[in-house]
Parts: sequence; structure tokens; C-alpha cells
Amino acid sequence: MTFYEELLTGYNIDLNHSGVSGERIAKRLDEISRIGAEENNGVTRIGYSREEKRAKELVAGWMKEVGLEVSMDGAGNVFGRLEGENKGPAILSGSHLDSVPKGGNFDGPLGVLAALEVVEAWRQTGYTPPFPFEVVIFSDEEGSRFNAGMTGSESFMGKMKSEDLDNLIDQEGNTFDEVIKIYDSSREKFLNPSSKEKDIQLFVEVHIEQGKVLEKHNQPVGIVSGIAGPAWLEVTFEGQAGHAGNTSMENRKDPVIAAGIFVSEIEALPRKVSEMAVATVGKLKVLPNGVNVIAQEVNLMVDIRDIREETRDRLIELIYQKAEEVADKRGIEVTWNLNTKIRPLPIEKNLQEKLANVMDEMNIEPIYIPSGAGHDSMIVGEEIPVAMLFARSRDGISHNPKEWTSLDDCVLSVHVLKKFVEKEMIEKAD
Repeated sequence: MTFYEELLTGYNIDLNHSGVSGERIAKRLDEISRIGAEENNGVTRIGYSREEKRAKELVAGWMKEVGLEVSMDGAGNVFGRLEGENKGPAILSGSHLDSVPKGGNFDGPLGVLAALEVVEAWRQTGYTPPFPFEVVIFSDEEGSRFNAGMTGSESFMGKMKSEDLDNLIDQEGNTFDEVIKIYDSSREKFLNPSSKEKDIQLFVEVHIEQGKVLEKHNQPVGIVSGIAGPAWLEVTFEGQAGHAGNTSMENRKDPVIAAGIFVSEIEALPRKVSEMAVATVGKLKVLPNGVNVIAQEVNLMVDIRDIREETRDRLIELIYQKAEEVADKRGIEVTWNLNTKIRPLPIEKNLQEKLANVMDEMNIEPIYIPSGAGHDSMIVGEEIPVAMLFARSRDGISHNPKEWTSLDDCVLSVHVLKKFVEKEMIEKAD
């Protein structure tokens, strides 16, 4: 069974109304899933890769077909603009198309296609919005290329400096300046914040939940109440390389042992600061990585998150201290670099209430969910009001080929988004 056929299995065709088409959404999710497809049904579309660019070009083609004016900024962010009956501030909606290595097919693409489907529905019903509406695709949300996420939205909002780009080098040793050439761009163009050229009243993002709250409450769509701020800490333990057979155990300075102790002891640290705090080591690199060699160096990334900035930063300090403590006991060196540090974002209460009113009209119980994952919304939201919707994730699985959101839930999220945007624009017009 193809991905498209699987999506349509059991789909409630009664959800096809008001110009919204589940079949169209399924077809487009299927087409995007083929770009960077893996044998295990997962996908790899790393930020600023040719695969990410191909996916953007595919969606940009759909934007043009529906009559949107398409443009791209210096970060490779793509915008599809629909003019309204009146001039004035636009509502933006969208997400990203890049993925983690061997990721799933809904994280990011659903938000882009939900926004595009709103425009498709308006065209089908002959509706012209009171004010401009833009569909946006942000570059490199996941951060898998440079171990620093959301560079596209950070460029859009003017949050990055030239010295920040100096530290961005991918696993193949390519500098940021070399990589951004894929978009015929440059450092200077990237650092030009395209948001300053736009009049924006609101950004709305649809995303899969990546958790089990909606599944627990048996609801298709939920309201994001706030977004945890991620910090990515790069830690390097440096020991002394040696022969695995000729170096006695008591004379070793093995950074792998130090890294192992450090990783195991991180687990207890988040609960010392808050119930929401988390810390994860998901990436390690051993050098020289030989089977019969005591390693010279271990480099690892710690993903640190909390819904409150002060407790998140306290956890960073505890992890710093733990790294120093382990290195001191093992007689080796440790260095670190904080690659990413983004403020948590609370969502405005009035926007949450407006989303709840739309859900009440649709007989969906409003469920409020804090997001432990970072999103482009949190970057945009530092200066522009944002609202965010979650669509239900089966078993809470994400960043995994088994990631799944039913087509029913995808389509219902589009209907909520559409009604919410229409109400916001009508209120602005009045």
C-alpha cells in the first residue's frame, strides 16, 4: 500500500467541505514524502540540502498554480502571497519542509500544506480574504545541518549576526557561506531580515503534536499554550589516544568513559529544576573511532529544554558543572559551546481563546498543550503575535518513520485554521 493509499484508508469523506479536499492534502503529502525517501518509509531532507530545495520548489509550483505571488529571501525561506480586498497587515501561516535524518512525513509539511489548503479552499469557493494572506516555508527548522536549528526563521526576523554564522560548519566541513550558495545567496543576503519588508499582524502555525495529550483526550486538534525554549550544548571530552592492547587500564585517559558517565548522570538533573525540564543526548562522535584504539576525543550534543527560561538556564548550569566534575575525576579536558539558546514563548491568552471558540463551533473540545519542542513560531513570536495548533500524533511518535497523523485529523486542523484566519481578518476589517 502506498503512503497516499494509507492516508485515504478510513478517511471520512464528509470532511471534504468548504473547499477543503482531503484527497488533495493526501496527494501532496505523498509527493513531498518521495523527496529524500528512505527504504524504511522515513525521509531525510536536511536543511539547505538539495532535497529540501526540491521540496520547496515542488510546493512553490503549487503556490503558483493557485495564484499566489511567490518569492524567496536570502535564507531560502519561500513565501506565497495572496492579496486581500484591502491593503493592510497580512496573516502568515506555514512551517518547514526539512527533516531530521530518517525522520517522518508530517513534521513540518502538514503546516505548510494546511496553510496552502486554506488558499485552495478560498479559490474553490470564490472567497477573497479582507486582508493579505501569505503561506511561508521556513528553511532549516530542524537544525540537522549545523547543530543549530531554526536558522531560516532567525534570518527572517533578523536574529542572527555575522559572527553566529562563523560557527556554522556541517559534518562534511562545509562552512555556512559554502552551503548557502545552493540558494544563490550569500552571508549578506542571509543577514538581511525579510520580515522588515512585510506588514504582519499574525503568524499561525499548524504542527503535529509530537506527544500523547490529544490521543489521551481523544481529540483531533489542540491549542498550544506555550513553547519550550531549546538550548543546544556542544560538549567535547578530550583524553589521550592509545593502543587498546598495550595501554594498561590504570594509565588510560579515556574520553569515552567520561562521556558515558556524563550522559548517564544527566538523566537525574532536569527534575532538580522543574517538572517540565528535559535534557537529551542524541548525538555523539568518537575520534578516531577505531575498534582497537583508545579514543582521543568524544564530541556530543545535549538538547536542553523547559517552558520557563529561568529553570532552563539553571539546568544548563547544572550540566556545565556535571561535565567539569566528570572531566576532573577522570583527569581529562572538557570544553563546551552553547550553539543554540532560544527563549521560551508563551502564547497570548486572547489568541488561545479565539482558537477555542472556533473549536467549540466545530464540536471539538479545546485542549491546551505546552510544546516541549521548539518551532519557528517561537522565533517569529518574539516580535509578532503567534498562534499555534497541534494535530494529534499516533502514539506520540515523531522524528521517526512511524510518525503518523490521520488524514481526518490533518483535514480538521485545516478547517480550524481556515475558520480562525477568516474570523481574525473579519475582526480586523471591522
